[in-house]
Amino acid sequence: MLRRIAFWTTAFLAFAPVHALSFGFEDVAREAERVARAPYREPPAADPALAAISYDAYRRQRFRPEFSTWRGSGTPFELQYFPRGRGFTRAVRMYEVVGDAVQPLQVPASAFEGAAADGVAGWRLNRWTGEPPRSDEVAAFLGASYFRLVAPALRYGVSARGLAVDTVGGSGEEFPAFTTFWVVRPSAGDSAVRFFALLESPRVTGAYAFVVTPGPARTTVDVRARLTLRSPVARLGIAPLTSMFLGGENQALPDDYRPEVHDSDGLQVATGEGEWLWRPLSNPRGVFVTSFAMPSLGGFGLMQRDRAFGSYHDLEARYDLRPSAWVEPLGDWGAGRVELLQFHTPDETHDNIGAWWFPERLPAPGEPVEFAWRLTVSDRQPLPPNAWVVQSRRGHGWREGPAPAGHLQYHLDFAGPALEGLGEGAVEAITSGNDNVRGLRATAYPNPALGGWRVTLDFERLDPRQATELRVFLRSGARVLSETWSHALAPE
Repeated sequence: MLRRIAFWTTAFLAFAPVHALSFGFEDVAREAERVARAPYREPPAADPALAAISYDAYRRQRFRPEFSTWRGSGTPFELQYFPRGRGFTRAVRMYEVVGDAVQPLQVPASAFEGAAADGVAGWRLNRWTGEPPRSDEVAAFLGASYFRLVAPALRYGVSARGLAVDTVGGSGEEFPAFTTFWVVRPSAGDSAVRFFALLESPRVTGAYAFVVTPGPARTTVDVRARLTLRSPVARLGIAPLTSMFLGGENQALPDDYRPEVHDSDGLQVATGEGEWLWRPLSNPRGVFVTSFAMPSLGGFGLMQRDRAFGSYHDLEARYDLRPSAWVEPLGDWGAGRVELLQFHTPDETHDNIGAWWFPERLPAPGEPVEFAWRLTVSDRQPLPPNAWVVQSRRGHGWREGPAPAGHLQYHLDFAGPALEGLGEGAVEAITSGNDNVRGLRATAYPNPALGGWRVTLDFERLDPRQATELRVFLRSGARVLSETWSHALAPE
């Protein structure tokens, strides 16, 4: 929810050891306000030699674990660091908060094997776990405002960002960066780690507070952000997520032994009014932007619903172990829309999916605005309480002769408790399409293999150069049984 925050006028000496009374979010907010009032200072130009380091040379600058912050101190966590080089030439400032003391974290160049430069480009949070104890990664902050969380038994996948600015439209995308971190040293019995961050860019500054809590099946981070615009922006993306979709069940991969390649397979949205939506992802030929407008938000996320190894057959990437990421607003964010950005990627090394919340009302320059949310990564994503889409496949089965020009077919499988025990004829598929759809027909029938229901859609796409939108949900009488499959087919 947008709300005005009173300006603070006391300057905060952020970049020297100080003693304070209970250092916290408001101290960072005062520093962010001071920065916002001053002209923006571009970071120092990157050393060309540092930026030109090869991928292999950068990877060889391995961090030496014995230099981990807090190692041997008795806390269940420790900090490790990323070297500077390639696309990560900017050094971040790191501070440790111990009781009332705030002091710089010193990371010597000798902490990296063959370091090319002093300073660190980012950091990661590790937790001691298992028997014998091992140091496992929990979160990593590296590059602009990007960060990733990982849950036990899973691998890194979808990324998060602190903020997205003018991703599509406006005067060009801007990438705000976390330039300073203040990490609170945990006690021996702590189950979470608290830290703060200063975000800077030519048009935005921000104060952030984070609480990262790893668990047995998921990792969560609670985020509080107070943002101040230096100058107007066209779009402000809150709680942005970034992922990759190369191909999947609704978009086959040519000349690839793997049936599916993606970190996420769909955008899931819950409105504040209780409606659940599922939009399968795609790899369009160009840039494709769609959105869901609503008076209030219940949550959104880029999800990896398909957990079967047989859907991927990739022993190295293990896409079946990539997490889902779910954003839950903490407080009322008001009206706005969840936007989905999809653009073409030629391979799986590039992220081509973005999702975020755009508030209906943007603050004026100089007017602070605050948002808070909880981000959860897990293989047990929240699901609608009734029924949901298990898979959606595009293509025809056997038929006599080729399909008519423009004729398409989808096969959707739904499962969930609302469908249990419903016999033949008890379920109806409610469908609709935009003006580019003609002759839409739907057939719903039981799927005993999955214990749910299948819907087969037939329709004609009038113009492949125009976007096509389809909606399907299941109903029994007046009772809604499922989420809404809301598919957008990009122009070809």
